[in-house]
Amino acid sequence: MSGRVERIIEGKSLSIEAGRVARQADGAVLVRYGDTVILVTAVASKQPRQGIDFFPLSVDYQERAYAAGKIPGGFFKREGRPHDKETLTARLIDRPLRPLFPEGYRHDVQIIGTVLSADQENDPDVLAVVGASAALTISSIPFLGPIGAVRVGRVGGKFVLNPTYAMQEGADIDLVVAGTRTAVVMIEAGAKEVSEELMVEAIEFGHKGIQALIDMVEELAKQLGVEKAPFNAPPVDPELHERVSSLARRGLRTLAGIAEKEEHRTRRQQLYEEVLAQYGDEPEDRKAAVRHLFEQIEHEELRRMILEEGRRADGRGLEDVRPISAEVGVLPRTHGSALFTRGQTQALVTTTLGTSEDEQRLDDIEGEGTKRFMLHYNFPPFSVGEVKFMRGPGRREIGHGALAERALLAVLPPKEEFPYTLRIVSDILESNGSSSMSTVCGASLSLMDAGVPIELAVAGVAMGLVMETDRTAILTDIIGLEDHLGDMDFKVAGTRKGVTALQMDIKTGGITATLMAKALDQAKRARLHILSQMDRAISEPRPSISVYAPRIITIMIPVDKIRDVIGPGGKVIRGIVAESGAKIDISDDGRVEIASVDEAAAQKALSIISKIVEVPEVGRVYLGKVVKIMDFGAFVQILPGTDGLLHISQIAEQRVKKVEEVLSEGDEVMVKVIDIDKNGKIRLSRKEVLESESTRKAERRSS
Repeated sequence: MSGRVERIIEGKSLSIEAGRVARQADGAVLVRYGDTVILVTAVASKQPRQGIDFFPLSVDYQERAYAAGKIPGGFFKREGRPHDKETLTARLIDRPLRPLFPEGYRHDVQIIGTVLSADQENDPDVLAVVGASAALTISSIPFLGPIGAVRVGRVGGKFVLNPTYAMQEGADIDLVVAGTRTAVVMIEAGAKEVSEELMVEAIEFGHKGIQALIDMVEELAKQLGVEKAPFNAPPVDPELHERVSSLARRGLRTLAGIAEKEEHRTRRQQLYEEVLAQYGDEPEDRKAAVRHLFEQIEHEELRRMILEEGRRADGRGLEDVRPISAEVGVLPRTHGSALFTRGQTQALVTTTLGTSEDEQRLDDIEGEGTKRFMLHYNFPPFSVGEVKFMRGPGRREIGHGALAERALLAVLPPKEEFPYTLRIVSDILESNGSSSMSTVCGASLSLMDAGVPIELAVAGVAMGLVMETDRTAILTDIIGLEDHLGDMDFKVAGTRKGVTALQMDIKTGGITATLMAKALDQAKRARLHILSQMDRAISEPRPSISVYAPRIITIMIPVDKIRDVIGPGGKVIRGIVAESGAKIDISDDGRVEIASVDEAAAQKALSIISKIVEVPEVGRVYLGKVVKIMDFGAFVQILPGTDGLLHISQIAEQRVKKVEEVLSEGDEVMVKVIDIDKNGKIRLSRKEVLESESTRKAERRSS
């Protein structure tokens, strides 16, 4: 059976079609918006995975080069490992879907989104989220959706649904909202220091836009006659629950208020082993049930303590921020460095300044381009006291780095004012919650230490939520345990003026705009407190960049002079680099960047290039070099690559019979430009220079 639904969204047709392709998947849809088409499939294993206590969901997103009419680069000419955009989009799909599967469902579920056509106008990422929701909804897989997802831009003071790439460039808000019919379940946003109130308006606008997409998915399911079998989680043995509760609950309450992570972990493990020892002869599935019940009771106790006593796992109040320390200039040879510590979360963050040669080259279905600001986040296993293989960055590292990068973009100086490529690296040295927001704080301090003229400092904080039927508690600066056992992870970054980045994930059915506004207001108070602590380390950018950073001199030269500076086969520019020791980069628009740690080397390169691109002026005297002798005169090079004709009649004050009697090739002579015709041919005179010199001598004698 097949079905198709269609709506007009922002003047363009959005369609979802099922039953035509990928029919052996449990659910498969084609989503089309404009000329962007994406296939999303959902498949579940036939049997649940045994011996696990988590939901095994995997999400993959892949962009085919042919979608944009391209052939992949490289030797093998096929798509390779996922690039950052694919990884981030896979996370974007995963995050709103994961909490909407029933508790206890242990079948492996795989969702794959494949971009088949890209019009380079409409971003396929939100379409992939909608497609995943539709594929799950029309399948037999238990799913508590559907959900919808939209991008919201604010362009010219007005909110726009699913803005094009071009519109996003001029927007001061770039927000992705995913949600159910009644609540928001996921937010991903970057902004240019906008107010919390404006962010809530944007989120509400996006949630309204989601409704039409949910209608479409429900209509498609109705066309296909989808009827899902109810999923019932394995029942809990009430007698086992009661016994584990009596063994563990009192001990779990005594753990409250232990702020030190390792001590808390050690005491908890001891308690768990004491409880498990009571079931030493029980089968493995019984022990697994004990472990699950232990965690459930721990979850209940943490939430009870927060809601009833206003007390948290480490003893803090609901709005308390952990102790903060910040240092800058901690590494002697980096261009900028900072060590930011909040509680037991610590980030060592460095800034490196480079030239345009160091920009990252981008080549994906959105088109080719470059990126001058990069933030790379590393999470080594020692930061949480673990032993693991050291591999390349995973999805978590890429996602956290992208969030911190987005938070800082709004305050960076434009390239015209600060022509440097910027790379920030955050190495997490300790982690107990919110290492991405500590990265934001450390990165801001590191940029200031490097002398980057950022407009304002940026800080970030992670907010949590504990929500029961009639009670809620919003937590400021959550630790790892609160992230694990709470209902929300809401990261907010910004300056004193406003918000620059948001990321929210919900483990329940979603939250309302009212609750979100309250969380944002509480986060603002925390952010202002953190910024005041950061000011103690450094409150404004250093007046100059590090002595170890390259000095960049930027000049504009005529486009038709670029080839003169480069020379045949790059001979001229290589010679300048060899002679001066500076790095030189030339853009197609005539922008020349000269970079060197040694200021004198940069100035020397500038002097050479200035002479090459200098344009001769009528009436000006030059020291030229005779490059060719002719019967009618000599050609004299007055500037690199620029010759003029010195006619025989203009060689001397007296009449010259043969040029060779006065001049030889290689002679240096003072000549004056007396004419440049419309074709650019230059006429020179040595005679006028000599006459002027004779006149000056006569005047000196007479005086």
